[in-house]
Amino acid sequence: MRRVAALLLLVAGLLSLPVLALASPVPQTTVHDVEDEVMCPICGTLLELADSPQAKREKVYVAKLVASGKTKAEIKDALVAQYGASVLALPEGSGFNLSAYLVPIIAIVVATLVLALSVSRWRRDCRYSPGDEEAALGPQGEDAKRLDADLGRYDL
Repeated sequence: MRRVAALLLLVAGLLSLPVLALASPVPQTTVHDVEDEVMCPICGTLLELADSPQAKREKVYVAKLVASGKTKAEIKDALVAQYGASVLALPEGSGFNLSAYLVPIIAIVVATLVLALSVSRWRRDCRYSPGDEEAALGPQGEDAKRLDADLGRYDL
């Protein structure tokens, strides 16, 4: 009998988990969550770093929106409606703003290709060729005598 009661309690507990998950409050957006993703329209710096009077007004506006229970997306939309698209720290990924994401990636790829081609050309040009036996042996004749004399001055 105890096993049946324990099993019923376990099943009831497992069935109530989804209901509890739905009933739990959604984490509310904080002012800091929004401030590090939007800009001060006057300073052009992140709102969390800005200290101008306009930035203070914008922070108060964000705090009011957070207090009213708005989500981060709704707050950003309200800021864009009031201050324009330049208030967003990250540009939208469409149109001309897409270049903010693509240009650095293309520049890195092109720089890597240029570096790889330069290194391969440099290595190919520095390889030992069969006609360079004389250069591989070192200085000959007068050059060898002068080198030995110069090195002899530094023998201790």
